[in-house]
Amino acid sequence: MNAAVIGASGYSGEELVRLLSRHPNVTLAAVTSRSLAGKPVADVMPALRHLVGELEFTHSDPVVLAAREDLDVFFLALPHGVASEYADPLFQAGKTVIDLSADFRLKSTAVYEQYYGQAHPAPHLLAAAPYVIPELADDQWKSASLIACPGCYPTSVQLPLVPLLKQGIVKPAGIVINSYSGVSGAGRTVAEDFIYCERNESMKGYGMPKHRHLSEIEEQLEKAAFADCIVQFNPHLAPMSRGISTTIVAKANGSLDNLYASWNATFAGKPFVNVLPSGSYPDTKHVSGTNRADISAVYDPRTDNFVITSVIDNLLKGASGQAVQLLNLKFGFAETAGLL
Repeated sequence: MNAAVIGASGYSGEELVRLLSRHPNVTLAAVTSRSLAGKPVADVMPALRHLVGELEFTHSDPVVLAAREDLDVFFLALPHGVASEYADPLFQAGKTVIDLSADFRLKSTAVYEQYYGQAHPAPHLLAAAPYVIPELADDQWKSASLIACPGCYPTSVQLPLVPLLKQGIVKPAGIVINSYSGVSGAGRTVAEDFIYCERNESMKGYGMPKHRHLSEIEEQLEKAAFADCIVQFNPHLAPMSRGISTTIVAKANGSLDNLYASWNATFAGKPFVNVLPSGSYPDTKHVSGTNRADISAVYDPRTDNFVITSVIDNLLKGASGQAVQLLNLKFGFAETAGLL
């Protein structure tokens, strides 16, 4: 299978290049970037010299790419709004497209416009694009050729919370979520908040009370709960390169044993989710560089709350690793291919 990474100049794009270059069932046949066209990938990503050989960045004209018969699957590592410019012609050409942007994560065009400040660029494709966290979705999505890869914060929230909402083990009202992300979550943005002297030894909240990922989180949690689920989502920028640590406070509607039974049943046989014992707390350094999520929970009898913690690598399970996991599952490869 021949794959292309469209928009490979960012951190997620670089991770896709690394993962696909060593994937046993995939040949990385094209890497595109408007700003880097003509440059050897090895010169831009020297850490991957041993993997990419003489591969060069090419121009990223969506019509030209859609016409290439030698390319089977496309990963879109592009900003919202831009991704649709590529998804539409590629989808129409019958290609498989795995989109890492926000363009197909939301089913409501009104919510998209509210949170992203522009009209949805391709509403006619929304019904064709399932939103997929592999551990939580049924197998129907595998017949789709346009797949929406979830965001990093939403992945860290939904993995532990969706099974509990589906089974009524937590109440959907009053959920508070605090998440802490490494600086790579902002991409290669050049801004004061992201320079070393500002972030080293310092942490701050941002994007409150309506961070863009809140829209995605609430839409998916309401789908799981079959009820309104208005959450307080508080993202923070943490002094680390990569990783997300999320703490969720939710009102208990069952016992801690019920909670762990739900998780153990949901994630049995799932290679990328580790359920840790109650009283042990996940650590970002243990999942950095992996496609794994670690989760655990405790019960607070004083408040009748569950306190749930999860950690992921924002660039892998939160983006590129999960995208490759989707590729593996769709095409019948080993789920862990290229990810261990």
